[in-house]
Amino acid sequence: MLAVDIGNARIKVGRFAAIDGNELPEPTATISLDGRRPDFERLDTWLAQAGTDATCGWWIGSVNRPSTALLLDWLRDQRPDAPVTLLSSGDLPLVVELERPDMVGIDRLIDAVAANHLRTPGRAAVVVDIGTAITVDLVSPEGAFCGGAILPGIEMAARAMHEFTDMLPLVEMSKLDEPPEPLGRSTVPAMQSGLYWLAVGAVRELTSQLAKDFDEPAEVIYTGGAGPAIAEAIGGSVRLVPHLTLAGIALSTGK
Repeated sequence: MLAVDIGNARIKVGRFAAIDGNELPEPTATISLDGRRPDFERLDTWLAQAGTDATCGWWIGSVNRPSTALLLDWLRDQRPDAPVTLLSSGDLPLVVELERPDMVGIDRLIDAVAANHLRTPGRAAVVVDIGTAITVDLVSPEGAFCGGAILPGIEMAARAMHEFTDMLPLVEMSKLDEPPEPLGRSTVPAMQSGLYWLAVGAVRELTSQLAKDFDEPAEVIYTGGAGPAIAEAIGGSVRLVPHLTLAGIALSTGK
C-alpha cells in the first residue's frame, strides 16, 4: 500500500509492504514532492522503481486541499483502478477526547496513532511535529489524543518577519545543520538566532507544561523536517522518528 502525507508544503509518499503488528512500520521507499507544483512524472517513475502496480491502494492524510485536488486529479487520469481512501478522524484507531475530532488536523491525529505504537503502555507521550507549522500534542497514558498547541514553523515565522516589517530581509532557515549562535552580531544572524531559539524555547516549554501532571515522565517523540535540529538543541531523552506520519497512516489501514 501507499501512504500519502499531504502537508502545507510537501506531498510525501511512502510504500509499505506487510505490516508487523509489533513494530512501527517503516516505508520501503519514499518520495517527497513540492505540494504546489508536484512533479507527477517523477512520481510515476518512482512508483515503477518501487514496484507498485496500477491497482495499489492509496491512503491519504491531508491538511492541504489544493495539493490534494492535484493528486486526486492525477490519480483519476493515470491510475483510475487504484483504490483511494482520504482519511478522516473516524477512520483512525484512536480515541479523541475533544468535542470536534473532525476539526483537528488529521496529521496530528495520525501522529498520535503512531505514537501509541511506540510509547510504553501506561505512559503519556508528547508528540512534536516540526514542519510548516509546529504542533506539540499530548497522548494520554490510556492512548487518547487530548489536544495540544499549534505555532508557526521556523520558515513561516521568517516570512512573517520579512513581510510585516519594512527593513528586515527574508532569511534562509531551511538548512539547520547546526544551531545558530545566540548572539547575532548583524541583522541576519540576529534574526536566525531569534527564529531558531524561539522555536526551541516554545517546544521545550510546551513539552514541559503538557507533561507536568503525570507521575511517570511522558515519552517525547519528534518528527518533521526540522525535528532533528530542534531535538539536538533541546537534548534529553527524546525519540526522533522521521516517517512518523507515514507510519501512522499505514497503521490506520487495518481499522
